[in-house]
Amino acid sequence: MTVPGLLQKKQAGIKIACLTAYDASFAHVLDRAGVDVVLVGDTLGMVIQGLSSTLPVSVDDMLYHAGAVARGLSHALLMVDMPFLSYTTPQQALDSAGRMMKQAGAQMVKLEGGADLAGIVQCLAQHGIPVCAHLGLQPQHVHKLGGYRVQGRDEQAAERMLSEALTLQQAGADMMLLECVPGPLAQRITEALAIPVIGIGAGPACDGQILVLYDILGISYGRIPRFSRNFIDTAGSVQGAVSAYVEAVRDGYFPAAEHTFE
Repeated sequence: MTVPGLLQKKQAGIKIACLTAYDASFAHVLDRAGVDVVLVGDTLGMVIQGLSSTLPVSVDDMLYHAGAVARGLSHALLMVDMPFLSYTTPQQALDSAGRMMKQAGAQMVKLEGGADLAGIVQCLAQHGIPVCAHLGLQPQHVHKLGGYRVQGRDEQAAERMLSEALTLQQAGADMMLLECVPGPLAQRITEALAIPVIGIGAGPACDGQILVLYDILGISYGRIPRFSRNFIDTAGSVQGAVSAYVEAVRDGYFPAAEHTFE
C-alpha cells in the first residue's frame, strides 16, 4: 500500500481499513488480513506500558515499536505517531519524523493539532515526508480539553474544524484522522477534502476506519470506548477477528449507529 494507493481508494469509494499494532507478530496478523494502514500509535503508552495517558511516550519508544512492526509487514502502509512535544517547531518535527522514516521504516507520520500546525505540515511535506493530520479529540491535548470528550458538537466548533481540515490539506497533509467527531460533521469534512479521511468514533461516512487492536480483541482493560467493537467474540481467533474487522469496514457494516456520535 502507498500514499497514492490510499487516494485511489478514496476516489473509487473503497473503504480503507486501518488498525494499530505495536510488535512484529501482531503486525504480521494484520498484514495477512489485508489491513491497509497499520498505525504504531502512542496509545502504546496506555495499552503496552500501562500509563494513564499518552503524554510520557518518547520518540525512542516509538522508534522501538515502529521498527518491530515494520519487520512484520509486507503489504500495509506503516504510519507512526509523533509523540507529545516531538514536533513543536518545524526543525524538531523534521528531525523526529526523519528518525521515524530512516531508523524505523515509517511511511507516514501522524500529528495531533489544528491550523497552527500548517507550517510544520508544510515543512515535512516539502521534505518528502507523508503526513496524516489528526483533528477532533486529540489525546495529547487531554488536559487542555478537560478529558476525552466528543469535539465539534456546536456550530462554531464544527465550522472551525472544517476550516482547519482544509488548511492542513492545503499545507500538504496526505491524510486526515478524525477522532470522536459527530457523524454529520465527519461527513461534511470527508466530502470537502480531496485526501482520505479516516475515522475513529467519527461515523460511517469517512473514507476509512481505525481502531486500537487490543479493543477489537477484547483484551483492553478499563473503560472501552463506545465507538469500538469486540470482534473476537464471534470470530473465535485473533486472525479471524482482524479479518472480520477488515470485512466489516470494507462492506460498510462498521461503524454502526451505536458506534456513532451525533
